[in-house]
Amino acid sequence: MYYVNRKQIEVILEQIPDLNEGLRHAASSWDGSTMLGLVQERCLHLAVEVVTDVGSCLIDGFIMRDAGSYEDIISIIHEEKVLGDSGIYGDLTSLVALRKPLVQDYFVWERQALHPLTLVLPDILEQFASEVRRYLDQELGSEVTG
Repeated sequence: MYYVNRKQIEVILEQIPDLNEGLRHAASSWDGSTMLGLVQERCLHLAVEVVTDVGSCLIDGFIMRDAGSYEDIISIIHEEKVLGDSGIYGDLTSLVALRKPLVQDYFVWERQALHPLTLVLPDILEQFASEVRRYLDQELGSEVTG
């Protein structure tokens, strides 16, 4: 029997609409300003955290192999078919690769440039949430417990 905290996963996934609003605002209003650069930076960072936190919950709850890195979290959930045939594996891998630059090397992050993921990430995050929910329903049924 698996113990998957679906409520926790759902609380995390519910952050996606706010992140998408920030990403879309940054992209549509982009002027290279520090303020929009910081909005973009924080949204990208939180998107990394959402994806890796949900991935970790799935890995722990379904007793999948241990992840050795943030990138490995994405590989594991891809191998375990959490992402289905959505085609977002590569984009999520690129997103997670931003964690170190955003968190540790923030002082050299190029805030005046619109990052390419900012334009496409809202759709990717929506697909991610949909695939996670599909996987949970497939594996556990549709009742949210935990």
